Amino acid sequence: MITLLARLLKILNSDDSPPQIALAVVLAAFLGLTPLVSPHNLCILLVVCVIRVNLSMFLLSFALFTLVAYLLDPLSHLLGLAILQAGGLSPLWNALYQYPFWRFMAYNNTLIMGSFSVCLLISAPLFFITTWLVNNYREHLLKWVSQTRLMMWLKGSRFYNAYLLLKN
Repeated sequence: MITLLARLLKILNSDDSPPQIALAVVLAAFLGLTPLVSPHNLCILLVVCVIRVNLSMFLLSFALFTLVAYLLDPLSHLLGLAILQAGGLSPLWNALYQYPFWRFMAYNNTLIMGSFSVCLLISAPLFFITTWLVNNYREHLLKWVSQTRLMMWLKGSRFYNAYLLLKN
């Protein structure tokens, strides 16, 4: 737990730009909230490898969103069922299902469709909120935290030593 907290502080204090950290969180949300064996997750992993994102934040966020996914799965299933059974969209789903690529992507699965839709809905707000939080942490909270007595106490503890080991 101490090492995990030290890694989070290392990420927030790193030289990575806030949009890079926010993009890692958004991509982790797509990977963590959707079923892991979904074909579109291969595309997301490819994007993570090609685009410069903070991999540590990606892995931490992936673990968090995987836990959240278990709570959201029933709602994602219901949303996917509603989207796939919408009368006006039925011709679209029938046309897409005729192509092997769309059959392979498995968007006819209610859980995949619902969780992917949730990810699409939260991706933009999640990106901007994460960017804002990282910027505000670096501008305001970092200065204040470094001057508190608690931080002075932490600098003499194992937590700070773990942080220093990860930083170097």
